[in-house]
Amino acid sequence: MPDHLSETFSALADPTRRAILARLSQGEATVMQLSEPFTLTQPAISKHLKVLEKAGLITRGRTAQWRPCRLEPGPLREAFDWVQHYQRFWDDSFDRLDDYLAELQASGNKKDKQND
Repeated sequence: MPDHLSETFSALADPTRRAILARLSQGEATVMQLSEPFTLTQPAISKHLKVLEKAGLITRGRTAQWRPCRLEPGPLREAFDWVQHYQRFWDDSFDRLDDYLAELQASGNKKDKQND
């Protein structure tokens, strides 16, 4: 059974692929348009697009001789939902840290007043 979440994170691990997704979040684009900001060859960009397509993060259509790419938000949503689960953990941890720091500051203020 394929592990879609691992495929998504693996595809997102590369900064070029993240930049491609950022560009596609503004609307569909051709391979030529996607390759413009990079110093990579078109075949190298095509390899990145294949990884993104395999992970389900993009689809490629066909309009006459053009093959526009478009962002598919489903896998990103799945990754977001997974990460959001851990956000609660971090929020709780930071709340406990805030409480602990407030205790330390309060006890420090008491010691300072006693020494005056």
